[in-house]
Amino acid sequence: MQEKIIILDFGSQFTQLIARRVRELNIYCEIHPFNNVPEFDETVKGIILSGSPYSVRQADAPHFDYKRYKDQFPILAVCYGAQYLAHFNGGEVQASSTREYGRANLQYIKPFNPLFKDVPANSQVWMSHADTIVSIADDFEVIASTDSVRVAAYQVTGSKTYGIQFHPEVTHSTDGKQLLQNFLVDICHCVQDWTPDSFVETTIAELKAQLGDDKVVLGLSGGVDSSVAAVLLHHAIGKNLHCIFVDNGLLRKDEFQSVLDSYQHMGLNVKGVDAKQRFYDALAGLSDPEKKRKAIGRVFIEVFDDEANQLTDVKWLGQGTIYPDVIESISVKGPSATIKSHHNVGGLPDFMKLKVVEPLKTLFKDEVRKVGRSLKIDPNILGRHPFPGPGLAIRILGDVTPEKVAILQEADAIYINNLKSAGLYDKVWQAGTIYLPVQSVGVMGDERTYENVVCLRAVESLDGMTADWCHLPYDVLAKISNEIINNVKGINRVVYDISSKPPATIEWE
Repeated sequence: MQEKIIILDFGSQFTQLIARRVRELNIYCEIHPFNNVPEFDETVKGIILSGSPYSVRQADAPHFDYKRYKDQFPILAVCYGAQYLAHFNGGEVQASSTREYGRANLQYIKPFNPLFKDVPANSQVWMSHADTIVSIADDFEVIASTDSVRVAAYQVTGSKTYGIQFHPEVTHSTDGKQLLQNFLVDICHCVQDWTPDSFVETTIAELKAQLGDDKVVLGLSGGVDSSVAAVLLHHAIGKNLHCIFVDNGLLRKDEFQSVLDSYQHMGLNVKGVDAKQRFYDALAGLSDPEKKRKAIGRVFIEVFDDEANQLTDVKWLGQGTIYPDVIESISVKGPSATIKSHHNVGGLPDFMKLKVVEPLKTLFKDEVRKVGRSLKIDPNILGRHPFPGPGLAIRILGDVTPEKVAILQEADAIYINNLKSAGLYDKVWQAGTIYLPVQSVGVMGDERTYENVVCLRAVESLDGMTADWCHLPYDVLAKISNEIINNVKGINRVVYDISSKPPATIEWE
């Protein structure tokens, strides 16, 4: 059985980043809300407590039953976690006179402490807390300090419980990866054997055992997640996997046929369904983004159900759900108030009466790509930029018509093709063109025009949780703008979005 680290989430924006850093060390981990802790079995090797937007001094502060676990597992408490253990075990936490945020240096590190093995003196760390630990219990000892934070790190004497007030998971903590490795490998005794190849081998074996001779139907989107999920299932059950690729009329230019061709070259059993008109009819007159999403989701389910019903004895629905979908569908304080309507999680209607199989539900996006490479999937599929579930419908602000879709497809194709020819496509996390509900005056030849505006969007990111706008070369932007205006009838102005996330989102709707 796969050994693992449990990360208990107290609501920190960095919790997923902790998990990513653990995974980068080839160690499997899971995130669970602090108030929904699973029963731990023999595969659990240690516990990490995350930070939190809460203060331990608040009446409604999140609580953790430390005494239940302190003698069973090594514990690394980060930021709020460290303050919590100190505060409720005989120490004191107070509001800092100045908020401790940003870079600091460890001026003192206790010699030979296993948590700080190979971490050099004066190592830079990243602080992000308004409270600080001002005193610790007698059975706690300080193992690291900065010039302004005496208790930058502590250990509960004679135990494997450690607390740190800085964030080792962010890149600003220059030796954070070494510290995490010390905790995970030297203190928790984890074996670093969780690799893409081992995931593929284990998952295919599990799918074979789970599915047997049952049939599975899976909706392909042309994206990374559904493609990798399909290939894993194909390796497990072969011809018993039936894939459906729906043309909703909201894909990129020529995408339906090109993706269909690539799937057939991979040996997948895929049926392409042209349902463009059904989606256009459902979207007619809708301008509200959420109404558009719901209409697209409803019609997709109807089309998918029509096609699935033509198959006999199908028992399972395959989905490309990935780990952030699972995490974001469960909030720290209970069920999420709102889950995006195009999330995979919870999207199966009751009438389909199918069990769900999600082979990627423990993976982050970058891990899905690594698994895809292990499976030797076409790099053109694995390298594709993320594309919204509702497609171009949410890149057309306002109502959606076939004419607007055609204009946007042409403009977007010019944009993406230029990024590829300039060698920039693989350096961008996500790029897309937005059709704005704005008309502007232009001059073409001797004629004045009053036509539409498109906005180019390109961002760089690790996982889409935060993103910065890409500083594309001016000459490339100029060439793209010129080609769009000269070749796409109906557009006379091109603008470029220089907003980062946050405060903006990657998509406009």
